[in-house]
Amino acid sequence: MTIKSTIIVIEDEKTIGEFIETTLKAHDYKVFTAASGQEGLSLITSGLPDLILLDLGLPDIDGIEIIKQVRSWSMLPIIVISARTQEQEKVLALDSGADDYITKPYSIRNVLARIRAVLRRTVPPKNKENQPTLEHKGLKVYPESKMCVVDGNEIKLPKKEFEILSLMIANKGKIFTREELLSRIWPEQVVVVDRVVDVNITRLRSKIGTYGKNIVTRSGYGYGFQV
Repeated sequence: MTIKSTIIVIEDEKTIGEFIETTLKAHDYKVFTAASGQEGLSLITSGLPDLILLDLGLPDIDGIEIIKQVRSWSMLPIIVISARTQEQEKVLALDSGADDYITKPYSIRNVLARIRAVLRRTVPPKNKENQPTLEHKGLKVYPESKMCVVDGNEIKLPKKEFEILSLMIANKGKIFTREELLSRIWPEQVVVVDRVVDVNITRLRSKIGTYGKNIVTRSGYGYGFQV
């Protein structure tokens, strides 16, 4: 079996999310699912999929805001699947950067056809030179191949440090609280102490050379990547 592409499904209704995931996997797609906007954004910034299937009515962040956040740093294809049927909702989603809009209820065959159509227009790159890149000057992060390059030299970063750096560069200027970083980078762990964030930030700064100074601390708030 050859895996076609990686798709992130952001859908808070469990039965719908599981149905879409099962169907996509049956058609050889690699699938990751998120039940909230924050979890979805974490998956997107750390994994950089080939396509995003997005519900708009999420419990924490409206899907339109997710589209805008992703579009601020990436042209990853986004297909909205939503129960919102009014024309102004569709126009807003498309104007915000969505590539397609499917209303519920829907035919899964239609969804698969739309996915194929969008992916044909956005064939994922297969080499480092053409990969989507998160970067600041000589600091480059390749989420697809999980590579980090500092002034032309590849460095090895553990998974969590890589995810922190990807998240911060994708959201330059934003200060993340420790709680936000814990929920995005360690969502699968029930108990994680705040200190683990500080330790990973310290290690990350030391590994990315002069760019370590761009990871700033805002006392009483948290951490962010400043330019």
